[in-house]
Parts: sequence; structure tokens; C-alpha cells
Amino acid sequence: MQDGPLDMRMDRASGVSAAEWLEVVGEDELAQVIREYGEERFARRIARAIVAERAQQPLRRTGQLAALIERAVPKRDPHKHPATRTFQAIRIFINRELEDLRQCLRDSLDVLARGARLVVISFHSLEDRLVKHFMRRQAQGDRLPRGVPVQHEVVQGRLRILGKPVRAGEREVAGNPRACSAIMRVAEVLA
Repeated sequence: MQDGPLDMRMDRASGVSAAEWLEVVGEDELAQVIREYGEERFARRIARAIVAERAQQPLRRTGQLAALIERAVPKRDPHKHPATRTFQAIRIFINRELEDLRQCLRDSLDVLARGARLVVISFHSLEDRLVKHFMRRQAQGDRLPRGVPVQHEVVQGRLRILGKPVRAGEREVAGNPRACSAIMRVAEVLA
């Protein structure tokens, strides 16, 4: 929403900035990142526009990229800026956010004691889907072929899901609008 350097790194001392990545990424890879991490239906159109623009001039500012995407997207969600999903996708990719979340979830089972609670709050559907699938897999335990004579206790999972996902209430969202997309999932460590 404000113009600034096109960086997007959480740690500016490591990795490449969004501007540096956008200078060299191919159109196909860019479209895939925007589609996969931003869940943007106009990913191909946006990628094509970015590649065409960078041939004319380098993309260095957030305002420059936002205006470019605004011109490239034909339909608009009335409650969301057209560039929101693309910025989200680039930020997630540049910072390896989903890979880090996967690693954190795996590591949590090695450090949490039996009976401990694993509580995860996610802020968008990609994160939540990853957490939900992880917790379900860990709650199911090893999948064995049908007909194998093994008792349930032997293949019991490492987690037990506690309750349903919790979303922020109206009062909380009124005090903190960013909480509107938050989803909290809780599981107990069994082994």
C-alpha cells in the first residue's frame, strides 16, 4: 500500500531481493510461483506483464510493481488490492516461508514432550492447509495395507487433534483487523 524498495526479504543480509529475483526469473517459473503461492488466477497474465516491463526498465519499487499488476488484472475483488496475492506469492517464495513451516512442524515433534500441546496459528490458506495436513498425517500414524493383523495401538499417530479450528471472533477482529484470516489449530503430543 506504500511505495518502497522491492525487497520483501525477512533477513536483508541473506538471499536475493524480490527485485533481483524478478530481473532473472523466467516467465513460466514466475507464473507458477504466483499461481501456487498466491493462488492467483491471473498468474500467467501477471507474469507476462512483469517480463515485458522488465525488458523496458528494471522493477525496483513496490509501487511500480503494484501499478503494473493493477493494469494486468482484468477483474478486481472489491475488498482487496489486485496486487495482494502476487506480493504474497513473491514474499513467500523469496523467504522460503512454507519450507520453513514444514521444517518447524517436523522438528516440533522431536522437541515437545508427551502431553505437550502443539498450537499453530496460520494467516492464510496455504499455511493452514499445510498445518491441517501435517496434523492429520501425524494423528493417523503409519498407513498399513488392508488386512494386516495389527492392533490400533501399534500404529497410533504421534498427535491427537484437539477440537476444531478456531477463528478470531468479531470483537477480536474489530480490535485487530489482521486477525480476520487467522486460524488456530491445536494437537496434543502422544509419543
